[in-house]
Amino acid sequence: MATQTHQLQAFDLEPSVVERQVYSSRRRRHLIDASALLGIVLGLAILIQADLVVPQMPAGLGRPAMILGLGVTLAWVAAKLHPRLAVRGPQPLRWAAGAYLAAMGLAYAAGQLRGLTALEAGGADRAMIGTAVLLGLAVACADGLPNRSRLDDLIRMLVWLCTVMGLIGIVQFSTGLYVIDAIQFPGLVSHKDLETGISFRDRGDGLFQVASTARHYIEFSAVMAMALPVAIYAARYNRTRLSRQMAFLGAIIIGVAIPLTLSRTGILAAAVGLVIMGMFWSWRMRFNMFVLVGTVLAGIMVIRPGVLGTIRSLFSNLDTDPSIEGRTDDYASAGAFFAERPWLGRGPGTFIPTIYRWLDNEWLLHVITTGIIGTAALAALHVTAISLAGIAYRRASRDQDRNLCVSLITVQVMAMLMAGTYDAMSFTTHLIVLAVLTGATGAMWRFTHPARQVRSAAPLPLGASNGDGHPGGGARGPLGRARPAAPVSLSGQDRADP
Repeated sequence: MATQTHQLQAFDLEPSVVERQVYSSRRRRHLIDASALLGIVLGLAILIQADLVVPQMPAGLGRPAMILGLGVTLAWVAAKLHPRLAVRGPQPLRWAAGAYLAAMGLAYAAGQLRGLTALEAGGADRAMIGTAVLLGLAVACADGLPNRSRLDDLIRMLVWLCTVMGLIGIVQFSTGLYVIDAIQFPGLVSHKDLETGISFRDRGDGLFQVASTARHYIEFSAVMAMALPVAIYAARYNRTRLSRQMAFLGAIIIGVAIPLTLSRTGILAAAVGLVIMGMFWSWRMRFNMFVLVGTVLAGIMVIRPGVLGTIRSLFSNLDTDPSIEGRTDDYASAGAFFAERPWLGRGPGTFIPTIYRWLDNEWLLHVITTGIIGTAALAALHVTAISLAGIAYRRASRDQDRNLCVSLITVQVMAMLMAGTYDAMSFTTHLIVLAVLTGATGAMWRFTHPARQVRSAAPLPLGASNGDGHPGGGARGPLGRARPAAPVSLSGQDRADP
């Protein structure tokens, strides 16, 4: 049969026209879609303090965000099993997530065969549930977002939530009041006695570290650092001027909160992130950011003297810092445990600190508990996310899309760096934020894919906006007038029945 070419507009990319009866029951507008569910999970993780859990459930896994995250994971699995609800088309992030889950499963089986104590067995079960939530939220974000507009909505939600989290931390640092104790959520109980570092901690010169709603000061700084690149993106590309101004204020609050955590992890990650993003900025943008960062640091120095001196000492006294010495001492003991079981490890979640020792390095912890295979699979997951965002960057024709891809690449590099400074996967707020931003790379890969059947893998309700955020057409011109969308050329198997 001769190949025919059809010209289609962007709004025609509706799954129900790809094949008869596909998503035919989902033509009405839904208020609760994947983007809304992921936003709720983020809200529960960021706004509810880490020590509050559902009664009779363990710390960490009993958090409402983890419970709903597990529900989203099960919903994605159910959608994949249904012949008409399954997401159509390839998605490399699924393969990377599947490989990591398989590696964790092998390590789990190896640990069970080794023989585990009750504490180790419980830790292994919690680690596997945490892995399921991480991967489930990532693939749900990659597959479930219906269009580019809903991804922007999710990014904005993350920025607002992290702004509130950063503002709480700034208030705590400025006043010395543990304000989150005044925030009560009915139906939840506190496991504060089981958490580590949930209250203030002295950091010298009359200063102290704060954790906001996070479980630990390092986690607070890490979450703020991961939120900074997407906050800068939102401040530049939100739809309305007011929204951009509010996002700019949010980016300032997030940026101020990072040094106030007095944590090397977040400060170093934020610095590396700004360098990476700066490589893709214009000289004017670099100058503006340099002036803005200088102004923020000068303001901190005037309002709270001693902060910058304390931060400088964190990096200038590395040779005498007890925390650095403890991290370097971990290498010898980690090598001994690794030599015992190099390929599959001792089992995920089985390196219990109260039995063995604390390890402030997720990569070392992974090498010990999941071996070479599990550690390589985790690295492959990060590399896959970076690659997908890089491919989407090359495909994108709009500055907005390219800058979002740069922000997502930056987050992955920062996450890999921060994993070397603390046991990142043990902290659920970090886990959930990383999962959503990892899934966003898969979504951007899909939205920029040239094949219609791939980029329309999730339902677009009739009458809703297209991928550019505008109804029925392409991008808008500088005066707000709609331009016709560029036609999409489809041929052969990509054609749909009329």
